[in-house]
Amino acid sequence: ERYIDLMENILRAYPDAHIRRYFAQVKANGLKEHGFPRLTANIGILAAHGRRLDLLPLFREMMDFCCTQIPKVKAANDFSVREIICCMRELDNSGIVDKAQLDAWRAKLASIDPTTCYTVTAKAPEDPVRNWALFSGVSEYFRQQYGLCQSQAFIDLQIASQMKWFDENGMYMDNAHSRIHQPLVYDMVARGLFCLLLHFGYSGKYHSQIDAFLKKADLLSLRMQSVSGELPFGGRSNQFLHNEAWQATIFEFEANRYAREGNWALAGAFKQAAAHACNAVEAWLKESPIRHIKNRFPTETGYGCEEYAYFDKYMITAASFFYTAYLVCDDSIPAREEASNTTDAFSLSEYFHKVFLKAGGYFAELDLHGDPHYDCSGLGRIHRMGAPSTIALSVPCPKAPLYRLDLPENIALSICPGIFQDGTWVFATVEDAEYHCITLEKRENAAWAEFRCCIGDKNLRATYMLDAQGLTIEITGAGKLACLLPAFFFDGQTHTRMQVKEKELSIRYEGWKCRYSTDGEILDLNRMGGNRNGHYKAFCAFATEKLTIRAEICRD
Repeated sequence: ERYIDLMENILRAYPDAHIRRYFAQVKANGLKEHGFPRLTANIGILAAHGRRLDLLPLFREMMDFCCTQIPKVKAANDFSVREIICCMRELDNSGIVDKAQLDAWRAKLASIDPTTCYTVTAKAPEDPVRNWALFSGVSEYFRQQYGLCQSQAFIDLQIASQMKWFDENGMYMDNAHSRIHQPLVYDMVARGLFCLLLHFGYSGKYHSQIDAFLKKADLLSLRMQSVSGELPFGGRSNQFLHNEAWQATIFEFEANRYAREGNWALAGAFKQAAAHACNAVEAWLKESPIRHIKNRFPTETGYGCEEYAYFDKYMITAASFFYTAYLVCDDSIPAREEASNTTDAFSLSEYFHKVFLKAGGYFAELDLHGDPHYDCSGLGRIHRMGAPSTIALSVPCPKAPLYRLDLPENIALSICPGIFQDGTWVFATVEDAEYHCITLEKRENAAWAEFRCCIGDKNLRATYMLDAQGLTIEITGAGKLACLLPAFFFDGQTHTRMQVKEKELSIRYEGWKCRYSTDGEILDLNRMGGNRNGHYKAFCAFATEKLTIRAEICRD
């Protein structure tokens, strides 16, 4: 029921007049992408659950339009068909639409030719297609399960084409343009689709292989979830509300797995992780107006969004993804809250190049080879349980963002080492900086990682240690050393309150305080960087040969 409630709350972001205006635009311009069918399907699903019945007459028109157009035009149907079929299944059980209308929609959906309907498909198992072909295969599988086709050969081919994109941890590598810089959202989305396949009975040739990938990677996802309930940062489509919605799907699927095995502790941990993901989204749904990305800039500015990530498509995506969690949810599994002093320290494969630390209610994420178009290298996230995610840093600031910002020239910002070279400070956010992990350990009350950091011809040692008091960073090396300190400045609506002393920098926001203190000195670099969450002022702490910084997040 909670997932249906979340879907209804998300639909509140679309006033009736907005929906009618959107429908008029689609009718005038033609069906070109999956945002409109996704909105249609979610309205229908809610109506089938007795919600938003005021929209039922308009929904019938929208659904008829979608079912008529989808077989005729390529409009990202790879995504849409599964969602429209799910809507049909709900309508069948509800009785709110008469049988003649349902039969007419079924006949239109039965006329789909998978070789022409979907935008991206594999023609052979070795075709280098990525997740769109997986969406196509899953859509066709749902259409087959609904009794509208026999497309097993097509489905098997799409799945076969995907088997080569998993790393040694079972994580999905969707970036076709780079061996590294694999986006975390697209790893999760692919695995979520495979979860749906298995949950709904897929038993084909690749069942065991898929299940093994999921079992390994989904356990990693449980560990990668921040203490704020959020998906890791990294790559495109990050920081949208749909991130945590899809995370919930994977966690519900794994809760079922471990409940079947009788491992109630792990089943309960996954169940609680799904609840944490819901909490993270619910906090944003209490905002007015509701936004689809984690900032407070006016929606019409598109701040923090890629060109494809506009409101009409990506807001309803959160509802759509919560529905997939609803489909696999088993309410009989009791949640099990993790102890707040849980500690962890681990890394991902070279393709995802991340290190995670967790201790004392804090959570840290480091990127060892950040993509300059979405992230940068260094510590890009430090969260404390209960605190605003952005008060320290939730995602790095990229040097050359491929999403919209409003700063004239962006600079890369993370919490990372730096050196003084040729009269200027150079920080290990740059692409040619190298991080080599030397130590990665956890004990009962602390977790830490030690790196050799190479900036040009300079070698530094940097240690990041988490405990209940916060984050301690120690940097050693020859000459003048520094640590870059991004200070949260503006979320699109509210400015933080900032105070700078000789050895201390503090940021106050929403009743919390982030405090950086050092045995060196604090320097204002007089530069500003932006990320999807807002604007950050650039400071650094500096000293000679050895530098220590403490970062603490506490109630103000």
